[in-house]
Amino acid sequence: MMTRAYAEECDRADPLSGFRGEFHLPVDAEGRQLIYFAGHSLGLQPKAAAKLVQEELDDWSRHGVLGHHTARRPWIRYHEELTAHTAELTGAGAHEVVNMNSLTVNLHLLMVSFYRPTAERFRILIERGAFPSDRYAVESQIRFHGFDPASALIELAPRAGEDVLAAADIEAAIERAGASLALVLLPGVQYLTGQALDLAPIAVAGHRAGAIVGFDLAHAIGNVELSLHAGDADFAVWCSYKYLNAGPGSLGGAFVHERYAETLERPRFAGWWGHNKETRFLMGPDFRPIPGAEGWQLSNPPILSTAPLIASLDIFRRAGIGRLRAKSIELTGFLARLVEARLAGRVAIVTPREPGARGNQLSLRIVGGAANGRRVFEWLEAAGAICDWREPDLIRAGPTPLYNTFTEVFRFVELLEQIVAYRAERP
Repeated sequence: MMTRAYAEECDRADPLSGFRGEFHLPVDAEGRQLIYFAGHSLGLQPKAAAKLVQEELDDWSRHGVLGHHTARRPWIRYHEELTAHTAELTGAGAHEVVNMNSLTVNLHLLMVSFYRPTAERFRILIERGAFPSDRYAVESQIRFHGFDPASALIELAPRAGEDVLAAADIEAAIERAGASLALVLLPGVQYLTGQALDLAPIAVAGHRAGAIVGFDLAHAIGNVELSLHAGDADFAVWCSYKYLNAGPGSLGGAFVHERYAETLERPRFAGWWGHNKETRFLMGPDFRPIPGAEGWQLSNPPILSTAPLIASLDIFRRAGIGRLRAKSIELTGFLARLVEARLAGRVAIVTPREPGARGNQLSLRIVGGAANGRRVFEWLEAAGAICDWREPDLIRAGPTPLYNTFTEVFRFVELLEQIVAYRAERP
């Protein structure tokens, strides 16, 4: 169960193995294929992406401005090409999701609407070690409303000696904050540790305290199964360049629960593309937002950087997030078993071992300190294993079910074992 032969047998039996051929797989300067375990940072390029981008370039060259109506995928409703598949991946209704802007822009836009602090209820709960952009956005919103982050920001930390959050501690922190709590903003999957949070109980606890509940799904969408509507989140935001494979800096997305679809009086920063579609081109002065998440749009989407997302979402549609999640659990489980069997006492796994409590990333800490860990990471990269390093001392390795294999997991651990042993011999 821990051999190369076992890994190869798993690959032969993998019903999703054919999707690997639909991606461009990175190679080194000599043309040798790399072990690419960095899909949690930037997903690989679908081979169909170039064709879709070229089609938009061709339509632009042939039609000019008329392409808004006459392109093979008319640009005026281009983002709607993404809606059904996005709704499926997020567990939402089509009217509850929209693909637009970038993650942090969307976070700011939705906080304008959903962080409405008062003198009594003004605090925001996040996790300590949140992705920096989230923390910057939250602090700036707090200051914008005239409050001090020192008193308005609650940072929930793991227990002493632990690396991940306990579910009971999240709910207890919400309860303690009580009537002072305006917003709970937590990740679907924590970027540093790879911990997957159970979102529905967080929403229940937040609403019981009278707070709004939002989620950052940058590391969750396309990685774990989501149920935003049934789980009763108020809003969520995400990017598409990680697990959704849409390319560097590609389009983000947002979810707004349907209970807010017709609450048109809720404050928002308005833009033309969020205006009622039937009257948008009358160019009137009065903003009439589209009911649902589309009403938070500002501008029409960038067509050339949206096209790759169409290609990727089609792959997700055919693969199925349920099957991908099942393979993800098997891949990370195999990786964890190998690390524990072959590197016990030399490499620690920070990510939870329970399958439901992790995404497809394992965060590894090399024994011997951060400098030693950084050097191991650099040697892994030089040997052809691409993962990433995150301060202060973690290597994040993510075997992605769409294009990674069990054999690659085995080879990765072989390399890691060789490098760690070599480092131990040369302190």
